[in-house]
Amino acid sequence: MNYTLFSSLIATGEVVADKPGFFENGFVWAIFGIAFAVMLAGVGSAKGVMCVGSSGLGLMSEDPKQFTACLLLTLLPSTQGIYGFVIAFMLLNKANEIGFDAITLSQGLQLFAAAIPVGIVGLASGIFQGKVAAASIALAAKQPKHWSKGMIITLTVEMFALFGFLISIFMIG
Repeated sequence: MNYTLFSSLIATGEVVADKPGFFENGFVWAIFGIAFAVMLAGVGSAKGVMCVGSSGLGLMSEDPKQFTACLLLTLLPSTQGIYGFVIAFMLLNKANEIGFDAITLSQGLQLFAAAIPVGIVGLASGIFQGKVAAASIALAAKQPKHWSKGMIITLTVEMFALFGFLISIFMIG
């Protein structure tokens, strides 16, 4: 601001509000929420898929007929990443409805908070579901006819991912 503008503001009594800092910008927090949902849930899925996938490849090296069981068990932990991706799109849509240049700090923090359940629960449940699915692969190796029982147990971990997903949906709405 130059001196002439500054002195005229003082003379007229107008007050110029400072631009908000980086972390005081609602848009920044909305973008952090979008990234948070995708990254944490995606990392959980990737780690879970890696865990069960490596076990599945070991089983298929011994018994290639177990491909279907291995594939289905490997796909289960990927759902957490999908949930994070869906929430990120919902957050992006909500931010667009508000207007990216009009998002207040409070609204941005609310959007960020809505990403927390799917992000954190997706991270943890993706990893844990991968571990349970890897144990189900071990069951399939020893008792091939009972791999579906392992899948049912693996799906119980999915329930917690769904809870985080639903809570994030409710918080966005």
